[in-house]
Amino acid sequence: MSQPAQSGLSRSASGKPRIVVLGGGLGGTIAAYEIRDAVKDRADVMLLAERDSYSFVPSNPWVAVKWRTPEEVEVQLPPVMKKRGIGFSSAGAERVHPAERRIALRDGTSLDYDYLVIATGPDLAYDEIPGFGPQGFTQSICHTPHAASAAEAFEAFCADPGPIIVGAVQGASCYGPAYEYAMVLDTELKRRKIRHLVPMTFITAEPYVGHLGLDGVGDTKGMLESAFRDRHVKWITSARVTHFDDGVAHVEEVADDGSVKARHSVPFRFTMMLPAFRGVPAIRGIEGLTNPRGFVLVDKHQRNPAFPEVFALGVAVAIPPTGPTPVPVGVPKTGFMIESMVTAIAANLKAILDGREPSSEATWNAVCLADFGDSGIAFVAQPQIPPRNVNWSSEGKWVHLAKIGFEKYFLRKIRKGESEPFYEKLALHALGIDKLKF
Repeated sequence: MSQPAQSGLSRSASGKPRIVVLGGGLGGTIAAYEIRDAVKDRADVMLLAERDSYSFVPSNPWVAVKWRTPEEVEVQLPPVMKKRGIGFSSAGAERVHPAERRIALRDGTSLDYDYLVIATGPDLAYDEIPGFGPQGFTQSICHTPHAASAAEAFEAFCADPGPIIVGAVQGASCYGPAYEYAMVLDTELKRRKIRHLVPMTFITAEPYVGHLGLDGVGDTKGMLESAFRDRHVKWITSARVTHFDDGVAHVEEVADDGSVKARHSVPFRFTMMLPAFRGVPAIRGIEGLTNPRGFVLVDKHQRNPAFPEVFALGVAVAIPPTGPTPVPVGVPKTGFMIESMVTAIAANLKAILDGREPSSEATWNAVCLADFGDSGIAFVAQPQIPPRNVNWSSEGKWVHLAKIGFEKYFLRKIRKGESEPFYEKLALHALGIDKLKF
């Protein structure tokens, strides 16, 4: 059971400052653990989520072909939070009122805070394209329930196969899962011996295959183009999707000068395309807090300039694109990049409670494992945004095995209430991959 939210509290009942982490996903859950460790008993820490369970989103491509069940990639949060001495509510946020240091909750109550860490993740902008999304004609793997629904749709598809479309529409900022899902589908269709009945097209806003919103990492362009050719996947890049009909995606292919160089009506019997992201309604449109798209404005210490008691991390943070592209392409916030933001925020909150100015800066390094079902591509970008000190990518079956290992390790970490075990910190440091700038 969730702990009831209280109304009108300026500080916790203990008299200590209250730190509220808003969002129970990857970033928010780890942030609650790491902030608890950093501030110890000098502040009360509370996690405000929308539901009682945490889902390991990187496993969603597997859930969407029934290689995993939703239950296998979920962790019930209330008992873990209780064990860690972290308050918890799944009431969800209706609206943040930063000038009042108050969050209006969906149950009609409100929660006051001394410090707020926004880790909400995104709102999925399916409504920006007619016919798009789970309520339209396409599937989704963005949330685990979406992936579970996609798995059922895929089962029905396999009984009557035809063309498949996978990809990411204009404004999307998380491309890795689209590539993963295309390759996982290819692997699963081969296992079912129906791949020859399924023409597959990858449609993306990226200017080239392997751009990933990062202008490529190492030779991701060559690796992913080669992987597509080997698997007989066609692609359309610099694509702007105008609308979806039942069984047809309507796409404009955009030239470098912004003109439309080709129009495509691509048939499908099954499709999954990632949407553009925007800030969640609870924070969108707040002057000084968010940009026009609803993402939180932060300085180098992950702190909002207008409301310095507010910090933000992960997908909720505003990051400009790496450079101009014919079709809008967002920048992904990868798992390790998010964890580096978490570590910086925890250190900065500790500094504030110590009476010091925040000084910790996240490295924004990217470490990514993209699983293909039977192989995969790994890349390291230090920092994630070019120019980089390290720009490396590799491929092979080892990536698939590493992704399985990482899934098990991360879920164990969530279940135990750990942010970063010592051996993880030691291993990353040995590889020269740090979360904070020194």
